[in-house]
Amino acid sequence: MIAHAQKTVQINRPVGSVFDFVLNGANNRLWKRSVLDVQPLGDPPYGVGSKFQQEVDGLEGPVAGDYQLTECEANELIGFQVMSGPARWTGTYRFRDLGRTTELTCVLDAEREGLSGLTDATLQRLMEREVQALDELKAFLEKIA
Repeated sequence: MIAHAQKTVQINRPVGSVFDFVLNGANNRLWKRSVLDVQPLGDPPYGVGSKFQQEVDGLEGPVAGDYQLTECEANELIGFQVMSGPARWTGTYRFRDLGRTTELTCVLDAEREGLSGLTDATLQRLMEREVQALDELKAFLEKIA
């Protein structure tokens, strides 16, 4: 492994609503500043195998950041793998029901294989930016509650 990033937040919303919101990748543009556009490549319900075509703000302009769901356990776990673009990592969102609050942890990992021209330090910065977006998710979901 060449890069790893992790972050945990507590969101004042029930686990089911947080899980459903994150599972629907079309919502990414609502809470991730780096996402310029995202489209599901299939119809709901979303689960293992669902794919999302995504354009993200890269270091030198817009780049593809398409991903596929690799794991899905209702209200507990969403796993994904980035399939295109210069930064291809795997990640998980783990959900923990705390009653009226949800604890959400995002973990990202990357290997050297499949990376295109990124230094380890640059990849680490991109992954850190990605997990920091959980703060934006928390703010967004608590604002619309």
